[in-house]
Amino acid sequence: MGRLVPAVTRALDILELFLDGDGTLSAPDIVRKLQLPRTTVHELVTTLAARSYIVQVPGQPGRYRLGVRPYQLGSRYAEQLDLAAEGQQVARAVAETCDETVHVAILEGTDVIYIAKVDSTHAVRMVSAAGRRLPAHCTSVGKMLLASLPEQQLASRIQEGVPLVAMTPNSITDPGALREALDDIRRRGVAIENRESNPDVSCVAAPVRDRSGQVVAALSISVPMIRWSEDRRAELEQLALKGAGELSERLGHRGTA
Repeated sequence: MGRLVPAVTRALDILELFLDGDGTLSAPDIVRKLQLPRTTVHELVTTLAARSYIVQVPGQPGRYRLGVRPYQLGSRYAEQLDLAAEGQQVARAVAETCDETVHVAILEGTDVIYIAKVDSTHAVRMVSAAGRRLPAHCTSVGKMLLASLPEQQLASRIQEGVPLVAMTPNSITDPGALREALDDIRRRGVAIENRESNPDVSCVAAPVRDRSGQVVAALSISVPMIRWSEDRRAELEQLALKGAGELSERLGHRGTA
């Protein structure tokens, strides 16, 4: 674990003070409650105000309340909670149809984070867990999400000439080859993982969109190779598209893209 940054810790301590009382504080209040030097509090309050984390209370000079930025962060957090809850319900329905492991994942940097998961009832199945993080380029959900990024965002994550980490011998490690795969995913509208994160499992994934049409997640179906075939792949692609479409509708999306 990395070292905690004292200035950041103090700034967060100040923000958390607003959770108590009437939700307003002055600089002297903060000095007294946190036992910090006045100069330090002044600098931190000035910085938080400049970034809209706190604002002055109208008609009360020197007193502050929370600004719009914490509300925006909280709203984004709530959206992810909704996505996880709705994703779990849809994943369960998809898993009941195919009796394979179903995931819903989001993109964070160059990784995917699984926010929902429903297991297959088969004795042989993929072992994973909600909350797990994997390199995006090694997974069907990750490749689906990378393929949905604007070029500038994709370029900041996948840099030419910088080899990608491998999880199995089938993992794509060449950025150029990955870009070719992403082009194919954009054309087909679905992503395939051929034993790239697990040597015994292949997956299909489809995009999940929010009300604005933006891709915010991906839904995948993971199948052990003993139950994988090209005919089954085509069937699961359609099921993944249907499940992702249903989750998109739950998030307010209307339309085909």
